[in-house]
Formats: sequence, structure tokens, C-alpha cells
Amino acid sequence: MERKPLVIVTSCQRMLGHHPHHIAGRKYVDAVRLAGALPLIAPPLDAADLETLLDGVDGVLLTGSPSNIDASIYGQAIHDPALPLDRERDAWTLPLVRSVLDRGMPLLAICRGAQEVNVALGGTLNQAVHETPGMLDHRDDDAAPVEVQYGPAHRVAVVPGGLLERLVGTREFSVNSLHGQGVARLAPRLRAEGHAPDGLIEAYTAPDAPGFNLAVQWHPEWQATANPVSMRLFEAFGQALRLFRDRARVPLPRHGSH
Repeated sequence: MERKPLVIVTSCQRMLGHHPHHIAGRKYVDAVRLAGALPLIAPPLDAADLETLLDGVDGVLLTGSPSNIDASIYGQAIHDPALPLDRERDAWTLPLVRSVLDRGMPLLAICRGAQEVNVALGGTLNQAVHETPGMLDHRDDDAAPVEVQYGPAHRVAVVPGGLLERLVGTREFSVNSLHGQGVARLAPRLRAEGHAPDGLIEAYTAPDAPGFNLAVQWHPEWQATANPVSMRLFEAFGQALRLFRDRARVPLPRHGSH
């Protein structure tokens, strides 16, 4: 039986009771399975262990999280100290982004994960989009039922001729919105693939990377099977994972053999 691709699912650090835990939302694990792959929730890793783990997997899913990236990484003071940080996650996911892209390994990044891609490559974030004149409030209502929090919030206008348009086959579609921060300056290596009505970049890719990669600010994993756009994204991710798995398994040529 052909083995399924193995995908790293990034974890967050959370205190549950008196004990620290590495956790990942089940919806992200289910999304990897929906792509036809096996999820592997990974804890923070140092550089050597990270490269060892990447040698044995076929792709990465960068998850969303309630926490924000430490703004000092991209040269800013923290705007709201009351918001949660996860510096342990910052320390390993930013190098992870760069290594995965350099390897040509498939990468799908969601919400905080998308912001990690931008920061890892030299971009910056707007720490309070809702306080910026002319911008929408992209946050959800914590008091609302979860179906309302993850319900359609606004449209995304797809950039013509890009990866996202090829994947979804449409120029516009609706997305949910559950974030307070967003892209301020897009990293030079990245290309915008879609925008919210206020101009906020909602999707981007690194076109110079040799493998499939896409970062999205919304949550396609939420009830993905009922959303045609989400299904196309996870199907494309799954196809890229299988291609990478099969390419990685091709024996390397032996020098000096005849």
C-alpha cells in the first residue's frame, strides 16, 4: 500500500491547569487528513532537530492561533501588551518557513501561520487593523456562537493570473475573518494573491520557491467539506504533497556508475 504523505502541523504553547502543553486545533489535523495526508503535531525544535524532522516529512501546515508574533521581531514595539504571545513558537516556525520554502516542500499557512510567512521573509504586520483609518474590523465577536464567528465576513478579490486564481477558478469569493492583525508591508519575496475590500492582503505566495506554497489570512479549514473554495485549496495541497513524496523517493544517481 502506498504510504500517505506526512505533514508537520505546528503546535502552540498553552498552559492547561498548572501544566504547559503543546497543542494544535483538531480542525487543522482534520484538514491535513482531508488533503489525504497524515498529520504530525510537532513541538518547538532547535535548528538541528528541525532539519532532521524535515528530512522525514512531505509538507507543513502552519496553523492559526490566538497568539500573535512578537512585534520586536519585525522592529516594532508591542501595541497591546494584553494580547497573548507565543515566543517559543516564533523561535522555530520562522526558521521553519525559510527552510521549507528553500527545500521546495509544500507549505500551507493559515491566519497566524500566514503572518509567520510574511515576517519570516522580512515583512511587517499591522498590529491593530481595526484602528487603521479606512480599514475594516477583521476581528470576530468572541461572544457570538462559533458558527457566527466563522461565518462569511467579507469578499476576497483574487489577483488575476496568480496561483490562487488557478486553484479556485474564480475572481471573487467569501471568507470568514477572525484576526486583529494583518500584513502591513509584504515581504519582497512574496506576491499578493487576494485582497479584502479594504485592500488588506488576504493571500500570498512566494513565487520563487520551487514548491507549492500558499498563505491565507482566513480559515479554510472551518467546515471545509461544505466550502468549494476550501476543498480546492486542500485538494491542491494534497496533490503537491503526493508529488513531493514521490519525487523524494526517487533514488539519487550514483556517481561513477556505468
